Amino acid sequence: MEIKITKTATPSEMPPEEKLGFGKVFTDHMFIMDYESGRGWYDARIVPFGRISLHPASTVLHYGAEIFEGLKAYRRADGGVQLFRPMENVKRMNRSAERMSLPEIDENDLLEILTTFVKTEEKWVPRSFGTSLYLRPFLFGNDETLGVHAVHRATFMLIASPSGSYYAEGINPVGIMIESEDVRTVRGGTGYAKCGGNYAASTRAGERAVKKGYSQVLWLDGVERKYVEEVGAMNVMFKIGDEIVTPMLTGSILPGITRKSCIEVLKSMGYEVSERLLSVDELVSAMESGKLEEAWGCGTAAVVSPIGRLAYGDKEYVINNGKIGALTQKLYDVLTGIQWGKTDDPFGWVYPL
Repeated sequence: MEIKITKTATPSEMPPEEKLGFGKVFTDHMFIMDYESGRGWYDARIVPFGRISLHPASTVLHYGAEIFEGLKAYRRADGGVQLFRPMENVKRMNRSAERMSLPEIDENDLLEILTTFVKTEEKWVPRSFGTSLYLRPFLFGNDETLGVHAVHRATFMLIASPSGSYYAEGINPVGIMIESEDVRTVRGGTGYAKCGGNYAASTRAGERAVKKGYSQVLWLDGVERKYVEEVGAMNVMFKIGDEIVTPMLTGSILPGITRKSCIEVLKSMGYEVSERLLSVDELVSAMESGKLEEAWGCGTAAVVSPIGRLAYGDKEYVINNGKIGALTQKLYDVLTGIQWGKTDDPFGWVYPL
C-alpha cells in the first residue's frame, strides 16, 4: 500500500531509559488513515505527532464505537528490531472491528502499516533488556451526526510510546481481589473484543480493590457469578497440582496473545494445560488444601505477573508463600528471551524488521 510520510521539522530526543515509565512519552510521529462507506480506506499517512480534531457529534464520543490493540517492538542485542507475533494482533483487531461494526483492514496492509511505522520511529526503540517501544493501534467511528447507526466514516491511527522495564525493581507478586459485585462482560457481549468500554466498565471495581490494598480484581462470569474469567487487563492461569488451568474462551474473555503463547510454551515443556471452566469454589478449595501451587496473570505489558495473595469475601489466601513460583519464572524467562532475541525462537514467533 502507499503510505505518505511527512517527517517532523522538530525531532525530539528520548528521555533516559530509566525514566521512561509507561505511556507517558510519545514518539515524533503518528499514523492516520481514513475510511468512508463506498470508498474504503484511503489517505494512509505518517505525520508529526500532535492533537487531532473531532466533530462534537462524532460517533466515538457518544456511542463508544472504538477498538484498540497493544503490542511491542523489541531491540535485540545486535541492535536490530523485531515484533512478537504481530499477525495475532492484526487478526484480533479485525475480530474486534467486526464485533463493534467498524470497518476491517486488510491483514497484509495492517502488518505493513505496523512495520513501516516502526521503521520510521526505530530510534525510539530503547536498548535495555525489559524496555520496549509500545505500539497502540486504534480505530474509531467519526460520523458527524447523532443517532445510533452503522458507522459510515472512521479513522485508524497508530501511536507509539517508548516504555521502561515493567519489573525495574524485580518481579514482585501482586495481590488480587476476587470481585463479587460488578461484572466485566457476559457471553454474547463484547468481552472478546478489545474495546474501550470493557475497560471503562472495570474501573469501579478496580478502584475498590486498590483501596483495600490489592492491585487488580479477578473477574467472575457475568451470568452465574461462579466461574473465574480474567484478571483486570490480563488473562490468568493457575497451577493446581500437576494441571495448569486457564479459563476457557467462552466469548466473554479476551483471547490474549500472551495467554496463547504461554499455553504453547507450557505444552512444549510437557505440562498438561486445561482450558476449562474453573469455579471460584474449586479455586478456593485448591487454595485451602494447598493444591494451588502457583498463579499468574499474563499479558503484553507484564508478560507474566505472579499472584502472591488472593482475596475472596473476608478471607485472604497466600500463594507460594507470596513468592514467584518456579514455573512462573520459567515462563517469563522463555517468553522474554524470545521477545528480546536473547534465546532461540523454536516457535517462529518473532518478526524481524
